[in-house]
Amino acid sequence: KMSPPKWLPLESNPTVLNDFSYSLGLSTKFSWSDIFGFDDDMLAMVPPNVKAVVLLFPITEKSELYQKEEREKIESNERENVVSENVYYMKQTVGNACGTIGVFHAIMNNREDVLDTSSDETVEKKSYFQTFFEKTKDMTPDERAKFVETDTDLESYHATAVNAGDTAVPSLDAKIDLHFTALVERDGRLYELDGRKKTAIDHGNIDRGELLKASVERVIKGFMERADGSIHFGACALAENSELF
Repeated sequence: KMSPPKWLPLESNPTVLNDFSYSLGLSTKFSWSDIFGFDDDMLAMVPPNVKAVVLLFPITEKSELYQKEEREKIESNERENVVSENVYYMKQTVGNACGTIGVFHAIMNNREDVLDTSSDETVEKKSYFQTFFEKTKDMTPDERAKFVETDTDLESYHATAVNAGDTAVPSLDAKIDLHFTALVERDGRLYELDGRKKTAIDHGNIDRGELLKASVERVIKGFMERADGSIHFGACALAENSELF
């Protein structure tokens, strides 16, 4: 059995995420921007109407243990985890593709708002994101992961985005101890979407416009506590392009 392919990691860098997302069909009315810190002053600098947050976090012994306990609690029904059928969730099997999967989780769960639909009339001009959704919408999370493994188009978009990054591109065998997860709102609830988990994780009700604050308070602060002092955090927000910024 062939092992799944390995890609080079994407940077948690708005320029890279924007180029990658626009090439796949994100509307230019939206863009990724940096979240420079998680206190109120820093969060106030993020454009309003945040649609999704992608968090880059360090994998530590504590974070791995927490993930295992969380899974066991969900499986034993000690932790309720009701996931709306409208949540688009996919597993990650391609090594280092977590940045790509994070972007896909952000966009697929906001596709009604953030896709460039100006080219809907003709089939030939449908964006990659639209085609991807249509091909994978009835698949299980595992089948979606398999689809990504074999999709050469996506791999080449990913490679282009990696090479556009600022930091030196690591070798394919470098041990990457950082991982991306996405936070989105769907049907009035906050969901954490991490392709290494078994399922989307429900983090409770949220009001409209509360995604950024709730993500920090309910999810990101916990990741920081489990990071053993590591400063390797990065976060980007997908939001409307505002003339003010």
